[in-house]
Amino acid sequence: MKLNIAVLGGDGIGPEVIAQAVKCLQAVEENFGHEFSFSEGLIGAAAMDRTGNPIPEETLTLCKNSDAILFGAIGTPEYDNDPNAKVRPEDGLLYLRKELDLFTNIRPVKVFPALINNSPIKRDVITGTDLVIYRELTSGIYFGEKSLSADGTVAIDVCRYTEEEISRVAHMAFKAAKKRRRKLTLVDKAHVLETSRLWRRVVTEVAQSYPEVELTCMYIDNASILMALKPTSFDVILADNMFGDILSAQCNVLIGSSGLLPSASIGTENAMFEPIHGSYPQAKGKDIANPIAAILSAALLLDHFGLKEEFHSVVAAVHKSFRKKIVTIDILGSTKYGTSSVGDFIAKNIVDVDDILNINDENIGLGQSTII
Repeated sequence: MKLNIAVLGGDGIGPEVIAQAVKCLQAVEENFGHEFSFSEGLIGAAAMDRTGNPIPEETLTLCKNSDAILFGAIGTPEYDNDPNAKVRPEDGLLYLRKELDLFTNIRPVKVFPALINNSPIKRDVITGTDLVIYRELTSGIYFGEKSLSADGTVAIDVCRYTEEEISRVAHMAFKAAKKRRRKLTLVDKAHVLETSRLWRRVVTEVAQSYPEVELTCMYIDNASILMALKPTSFDVILADNMFGDILSAQCNVLIGSSGLLPSASIGTENAMFEPIHGSYPQAKGKDIANPIAAILSAALLLDHFGLKEEFHSVVAAVHKSFRKKIVTIDILGSTKYGTSSVGDFIAKNIVDVDDILNINDENIGLGQSTII
């Protein structure tokens, strides 16, 4: 298979972890006889520093002409700590999502058996957790009209949704639920928000096309509590942009590190793959950032294009790194392995046939028809 992949490292540790993901894709390319080409583009604060624009036209064109996008992270303290900034690094990512119509964000969450003691949640509570969050990604309060009064004392963020925007992501979530445990939880705030009431009505209507899937509607506050008390009760979670963002971040805590969870952002014609973590500027250039989430995002890229064996080979190599304790400092607290050495180990073990054959009982829930 030939794939043109746009590589957007972004800010902070983004370029470092994405470099390890590219390294692993190159190992797949070599060992499985594919042809992958990688083209780098600027985004975020790195792009603003050079061009004044968080997403230059060249980057947008590169992404539109690519088969897939591998994205790192954006954001720097310079902009995070400046409430008066008119343009922010995050604006580049939001614009990219909207321009490419990446309307569904898919975030699989499954506890790694070898790392279960890393979770602050009790072992008997966290064991067996296997869920996936379907988050609407191109509308809602993040994209609504924003305004600030002339005197700076009143701010407004508009949350807006249409039936079509809700329906299309709902169908994707229900299709995923059909291939999993046939349970879908809609997370909203329907007792307070009009947009949530629209979500509940539309999703309930869509559910009629999937009678084999059990639909539960749950308020975001209850869902966040249950996520900590009984995460195994969830299968597929469907949420709007903001609530999905919040619950996804909570899942990082469940598994014990913010550097382990990947995601896929899917549209009708485009797809982007990115780790679920921030730019962690304090670790920039120190070779301590965990590259696993970025590498598993690359695995999701392979799965998206139907390269199942290649996908499982990457997952198997990641599990081997855990078993051999070749991990970064956030996993064991003290380790001699850095970002690059972990990436090297995983890339070199991508064709371990024994691990591929034994991965079924330890897979991380990424290949179970998660991506539609």
